[in-house]
Amino acid sequence: IFLLCGLATIPVFIYIVFLIPQATIKFLAWLATHTFYRIRLYQRENLPEQGGALLVPNHISWLDGLLLFSTSSRPVRMVVDGGILTNWWTRGICKIVGGIPIRNTPKAARNAIETARAALQNGELVCIFPEGGITRSGQLQSFKAGVLEIQRDTGVPIVPVFLDELWGSIFSFRGGRFFWKWPSAWPRNVSIWFGKPIDDPPDVFTVRQAVQDLGADAVAGRKQRSIALPRGMIRNCRKSLFRWKIADSSGMEFTGGQLLMRTVILRRLLLRNVLEPDEQIVGILLPPSVAGCVTNVALSMAGRVTANLNYTSSVETLNASLRKAGIRTVITSRQVMEKLKLELDTKFVYLEDMRGLVTRGDKLAGALAAYAVPAPLLDRILGLTKIRGDDLLTIIFTSGSTGVPKAVMLTHHNIGTNVQSIEQVVHPRVNDVILGVVPFFHSLGFMVTLWGPMLLDIRVAYHYTPLDAKQIGQLARARKATILLATPTFLRGYLKRCEPEDLKSLEVVVAGAEKLPPPLCEAFAQKFGVRPIEGYGTTELSPLVSVNVPASRSQSSEVDCKEGSVGRPVPSVSVTIVDPETFEPLPVGMSGMLLVKGPNVMKGYMHDPEATAKVMHNGWYITGDIAKLDADGFIYITGRLSRFSKIGGEMVPHGRIEEALHDILGENQNGEVRAVVSSVPDERKGERIVVVHTKLDNTPEEICKRLQAAGLPNLWIPGTDSFVEVEAIPILGSGKIDLKAVSDLAKSHFNGSA
Repeated sequence: IFLLCGLATIPVFIYIVFLIPQATIKFLAWLATHTFYRIRLYQRENLPEQGGALLVPNHISWLDGLLLFSTSSRPVRMVVDGGILTNWWTRGICKIVGGIPIRNTPKAARNAIETARAALQNGELVCIFPEGGITRSGQLQSFKAGVLEIQRDTGVPIVPVFLDELWGSIFSFRGGRFFWKWPSAWPRNVSIWFGKPIDDPPDVFTVRQAVQDLGADAVAGRKQRSIALPRGMIRNCRKSLFRWKIADSSGMEFTGGQLLMRTVILRRLLLRNVLEPDEQIVGILLPPSVAGCVTNVALSMAGRVTANLNYTSSVETLNASLRKAGIRTVITSRQVMEKLKLELDTKFVYLEDMRGLVTRGDKLAGALAAYAVPAPLLDRILGLTKIRGDDLLTIIFTSGSTGVPKAVMLTHHNIGTNVQSIEQVVHPRVNDVILGVVPFFHSLGFMVTLWGPMLLDIRVAYHYTPLDAKQIGQLARARKATILLATPTFLRGYLKRCEPEDLKSLEVVVAGAEKLPPPLCEAFAQKFGVRPIEGYGTTELSPLVSVNVPASRSQSSEVDCKEGSVGRPVPSVSVTIVDPETFEPLPVGMSGMLLVKGPNVMKGYMHDPEATAKVMHNGWYITGDIAKLDADGFIYITGRLSRFSKIGGEMVPHGRIEEALHDILGENQNGEVRAVVSSVPDERKGERIVVVHTKLDNTPEEICKRLQAAGLPNLWIPGTDSFVEVEAIPILGSGKIDLKAVSDLAKSHFNGSA
């Protein structure tokens, strides 16, 4: 009886399919997507319940259209690439669900646009992926102008949509391929965000900006669901249990298993012998090294906030930093303290003294944690499940290049999403080795060279100072380093002192903190076979905002690297250009203040809400940099607001004058910058341009004549009596020019006035 009843339902099911085919396919799509994905919808009220609307989402995976189709309460007509409709059943499904095929021929494309326009005017929902293809880096690509052609004169709004958490799924391009990957999670979390409708946008860039802004909000909105970074480190170390994972120039080398074991042991020692229960922020005074890395991770694993101290700063600055963050304990080594000879107002704990405190129980616990205990259970044993994404991970003190250092609070989510962005843009490989030379007190060193290898399946080789070019070259040769992050100042040193064989294994070289001069790129590429690219970031932004995609890792058919720019914003980060005074958005190509928002924006300055409020505007971080965007979303830094002088009512950019001076003077024999532009007060014109320089081969008169010949306006050209010679240009430990020290030198020379 049951068999007969079951057989009787088959024709009924077939009849229903033919009677309501679209509803049936939508139900099957809903069933499939909700089986393999845990889908969350946000701001669904922005999707019109009736009337036409054009949905414009980002494009991350092959299932994007299916997810939108299955989650919308209304039918959605998808504009699809006709090239994928290669057989009868795909064409049949497309027809049933009302898909609009678009092909490459002009006539077919025009017909598709007209069909979509008619559907909008008929009150239907239409969806088009304006990037024209699936992103291969997670970055938002250029939008095609056809979006506006479809919406033009229809009177319907454009609804921006952002599909989040799909990168890394089977159907995304993670790992360099779309298919044949093991699922990283099941069911997988997926978030779909609907933005506010846009009526008659002036250009396609406005639509792209809305989708990018929505993406920043989406990733920032899931911070409480992101896991603590030590949990990611545990799982990553398990991938390389018996392969070397971390090393330094002292010869120390750990496999993933050894690294995890020693981190757990140090955590136990710190909790038992050093840290007070109420002691949340702990200072670290160690250079880039295996010991420095293990100490940072062990403290984070113990639920403490790390504060890597800038050992190149003065004692007064360091003590001020300790007081600002309330640091009572600093972990260091006797070797470091013997070299630095610092007298600080704090208690020191030396790593050498910790060795004698290790018991057999510690060793057994460390071995079990590294090689035996399942990762989810280890998370609970170590208390890592109590740490939330918005919890504080570290304090990074600003460089102090323009004033007193501030304590920047960065969370697990801040650093974690920045590392994920690197994975999407650079496509790291298992055999990649990062050359870790940027100090951990620098946000780039902390994020990329410390937590990058802890969270990604790559390795790292440390050297204690970025200035020791010969030793760094030898380390790079021995470890076959493939990735280097540095400042242009450091790259000049490597160019002068490293042999071509030292850095021949490099595939990715990224420079930041200063403008990357094209002649330096050319010389570096000619000697070492890899051309440096430029990125951009600030301490308050964890630090990465944007980066060009290196040629060796580019997998896109679109242009994803433009020399002279600092690249496109990394995934989940949005930028905009506004008028510095009114904060009104500026059109493409116009220079203005660069604002940034996303999950990388700091939690704030510690104990300084007023300073925090000054750099925030409606959720956007005010960088203080003057920049412009091109139509493809690439950022061009044109100056810094603090590096302008107002002379005779006109804004004069120091950076542009420096570029012209560099063309005239070049670099000295050590590859160092020879001149920096500053200013001093002037009673007559408001400010006066001053050039602080090392020994020159030309007279000021000759230099001024050549600046004039180069086409600089007369207002930009310094007076011949405005040149100040110094023995060396002040440089911070991060490799950036110490602009405050340069300004102080200029003011002391002119006694603060002209």
